[in-house]
Amino acid sequence: MTTTTTTTPRIAIIGAGPGGLTCARILQRHGVTATVHDRDTGPDARNQGGTLDLHEDNGQLALREAGLLDEFFRLSRPEGQEMRKLDTAGTLLFHHTPEEGDRFKPEIDRGQLRGLLLDSLQPGTVRWGHTLRAVTGPAEGPRQLHFTDGTTVEADLVIGADGAWSTVRRVLSPATPQYTGISFLEAWFDDVENRHPDIAGLVGQGSTAAADGDRCLFAQRNSGDHIRVYAIQRVPADWLTAHGLTAQDTDGIRAWLLDQYRDWSPRMRRLITDNDGQYVDRPIHALPVPHTWEHNPTVTLLGDAAHLMPPLGVGVNLAMLDACELALAIVDNNAVADAVRTYEKSMLPRSGDMQRALDKATDGLLSTELPPEFATDTSR
Repeated sequence: MTTTTTTTPRIAIIGAGPGGLTCARILQRHGVTATVHDRDTGPDARNQGGTLDLHEDNGQLALREAGLLDEFFRLSRPEGQEMRKLDTAGTLLFHHTPEEGDRFKPEIDRGQLRGLLLDSLQPGTVRWGHTLRAVTGPAEGPRQLHFTDGTTVEADLVIGADGAWSTVRRVLSPATPQYTGISFLEAWFDDVENRHPDIAGLVGQGSTAAADGDRCLFAQRNSGDHIRVYAIQRVPADWLTAHGLTAQDTDGIRAWLLDQYRDWSPRMRRLITDNDGQYVDRPIHALPVPHTWEHNPTVTLLGDAAHLMPPLGVGVNLAMLDACELALAIVDNNAVADAVRTYEKSMLPRSGDMQRALDKATDGLLSTELPPEFATDTSR
């Protein structure tokens, strides 16, 4: 397919996450140029986080359109689809192992996915060290992008793929993410087969969860013999300072966690106390439900910038599907404004439905009940 756009629009994508990079890649495959601006100083400026499961019916669809699905399968870990549910004593309540050849939602590390997308782009597509300060200019365009380094770029279409605290979103909506009341405290374990064999055995090749009604431990295998564990609790957003702690006070946080999980078995508590390095506090925020805006012909959003939701396995998949649909709309429409309207006509209802489905769904992570899909699974 070739683009039917009669003039070449200047497209600026803000954010070099999976959504922004997927959009740029699909546009380039159809001969449409886009520039990605990212605040990071380079692709290796920071840790990209844990593992992701890309679903056959959204994330993988985008990778197929990007021409990267086969490479994704070479990198992904289908064994990561294994799921275990334990009680607080470490007793196995449920165990799902994927069937041979099951590739519905294999896992891939965030860094690997980002590297796959970056390597697929034309040199110079991503401009690193570009932190967006503001978007100005008339609604009909062109738009001016003002960066904190003093530079300005003009664009006919601005795509906000800049995450939860999006700067681009301010053009379209006054909405800001609100704290959900749930916080994830992340712990890392390295070289687990040698240094933490008991934890490696407890977690397996995929993910393991246990809850007592008020708190949860969720552990997930990453590539490279790493495991990430999340202590999930209903706490105030400022719980660290309220208890006289700081993010650097590893020993103090560990003591606090031991008290919070004092009724759990010693083996389970090792998931939060034998970690390598500091803890990372990740308070969970979400946008209002549903989050919508009036059509603007020169600015639109995708991924978390458009519909930030709790991290329950859909975020990156929806971001990549958004990116795919937006890119194809740009390719298939004669005018940028028509492309934006076409894209938002399907994206906004879809994201609204998912926002409603996941609203307050993090409470389910703390429940001792098996989720319906666990209770009906026959591969125990």
